[in-house]
Amino acid sequence: MKRSIINRAFHDASACFARHGWALPPNAKWDITDFGLGDFARFGLTLINLAEEREYCEKLMYARRGQTTPWHTHARKKEDIICRAGELTLELASAKPGTTQAATGAFAVNVNGEPRSLAAGSKLVLSAGSRVTLVPGVWHAFYPTSDECIIGEVSTANDDQHDNFFLDSDVGRFPGVEEDAAPAIRLLSDRR
Repeated sequence: MKRSIINRAFHDASACFARHGWALPPNAKWDITDFGLGDFARFGLTLINLAEEREYCEKLMYARRGQTTPWHTHARKKEDIICRAGELTLELASAKPGTTQAATGAFAVNVNGEPRSLAAGSKLVLSAGSRVTLVPGVWHAFYPTSDECIIGEVSTANDDQHDNFFLDSDVGRFPGVEEDAAPAIRLLSDRR
């Protein structure tokens, strides 16, 4: 991923957060990724770790229309995905997408604290202020259906190194960076 694209994503996200009144911590930990797929416009997400403790994590994310966070699941992490501004669509499955098991049966998720039964492969649209609770093992992909979207996540402990399981084996959590410009910010992956 080119550093110039990372810089542009940082500036776009910062402007959107400011327009919506989100004050960020002074030492925010930024993470901007194309999931190793080389196409940020199609598979991209800008994340900020607001709190990262042993017991819990809080993230603020930004995506533009056309950017998808690819299908993935977690073995340990339980998370609330909250649409903070715009409109967010999630595709959900209780088993690995593309398998016979995923194509059958209904499963339950909590939407705004209330249980809702969904068919495998369902799309769930969240408007601003709405949230869905995802338990370990629920497969999910998400993308804005508005021009841009601010997405919140509150979860149990976060382990990006060992608890992200992507459907596509080509997907990686952190991108390689091509230094074609001076960095506007330091990313989490720059610190590793």
